[in-house]
Amino acid sequence: MALDQLFSALVEVIWLLLDAIRTTPAHLLFLITSGLVSFGLFVLYALLHWLAPKPRDPFPSEKTYLTTTPDGATTTRQLPCWFDRWRAEELHLESYPTIPAGFPVPNLGDIEPAEVAVSVVVPAYNEAKRITPALEEMVEYLDERFGRPIATALSKGLKTLAPSGTTTPHSRPTTPHRLVFKNRAAVSGSGPAPSGYEIIIVNDSSKDRTVEVALEFARKHGLHDILRVVTLEKNRGKGGGVTHGLRHVRGEYAVFADADGASRFSDLGKLIEGCEDVVDGSNRGVAIGSRAHLVGSEAVVKRSAIRNFLMRSFHFVLMILTPPATSRIRDTQCGFKLFSRAALPHIVPYMHSEGWIFDIEMLMLAESAPATPVLASDGSVIGTSYGIKVAEVPIAWHEVDGSKMNLVKDSITMAVGLAVLRASWMLGVYRRRLT
Repeated sequence: MALDQLFSALVEVIWLLLDAIRTTPAHLLFLITSGLVSFGLFVLYALLHWLAPKPRDPFPSEKTYLTTTPDGATTTRQLPCWFDRWRAEELHLESYPTIPAGFPVPNLGDIEPAEVAVSVVVPAYNEAKRITPALEEMVEYLDERFGRPIATALSKGLKTLAPSGTTTPHSRPTTPHRLVFKNRAAVSGSGPAPSGYEIIIVNDSSKDRTVEVALEFARKHGLHDILRVVTLEKNRGKGGGVTHGLRHVRGEYAVFADADGASRFSDLGKLIEGCEDVVDGSNRGVAIGSRAHLVGSEAVVKRSAIRNFLMRSFHFVLMILTPPATSRIRDTQCGFKLFSRAALPHIVPYMHSEGWIFDIEMLMLAESAPATPVLASDGSVIGTSYGIKVAEVPIAWHEVDGSKMNLVKDSITMAVGLAVLRASWMLGVYRRRLT
């Protein structure tokens, strides 16, 4: 009976509204509708300012790192930071209401030249039990493929990587990548290509022995000033840790890899080749590891039905809420992504997400990056290319126990976070300031 009365009242209200609409002049109806829409957008904009993540500035201690020395001691050193120089130039430009004529305007797409060939960022939170196998796989591959910086390697009697295919003591002849960067001299000068690698472990306020385990590994393998441990005073989440690490990389390529070793690290070569296939005239390119080819395989079939359902649901939401290029990516969440150095200033400074969906924001920022010239084989400009191209590269992957993700809770959080992220960029709560 109560339901019948409620339904009757609802029908009566609807008829009253329809009657009011029919009797209201068109111009007045338009004004009312416009006012309601404007008010709704204002409320949404205000809510987004309140809900949208706002990353904190790093603490002074987070700009230092721990590493080992040849005598087995641990030392603290200042962390290099290309982002600080970039930010200083941005603030300098912002101090001018208008740019004076003849003022030398810095290009905020520029970045300091690379010092090593590859930087690996490893976000870590309570990974003492899982990080050692991952580091062993990384170091074995990086030593073989890129060698170590000459000074470090010679002190340990290890092989190094000499520039331009030459050899040095304890080195092997090198084979350059297929194209590498087409106009390297124009970007980073005419000097030799950087060699060696670095591993930056971003310890996200771990409560276990993650730092001690990493430093013990560095001592055992002679990774003095190659393996660097940065500790965040307050937990920021995986996205915050990755972003912090990418602000301090020195490599011509920057890759982040999960500490659990689920992705086969030797597939880094595939990512580099994929990146080189899509780099534009400004040497910007991104390559991401993908597990999409594993759908239907034993590794995925063995997962619980609820996990597979949530995975498919999230991809459906992703397809609806993200811009075209990002929505076509089949696996946005794989923790194995590589960036050319020239791509970093168009992505890292604008990052806001520090939770699980930070990968998606990175891909959206790549897609929305400013245009760059398209060069012909003779170096002439023949057009422009918008956005940074992303190569999705199939990699080997296996399930690793010990995941810190709460399946249902984090899936819902990711969906809500994605909606907030997309709306924030669409309505101008987040924006690119000067690029």
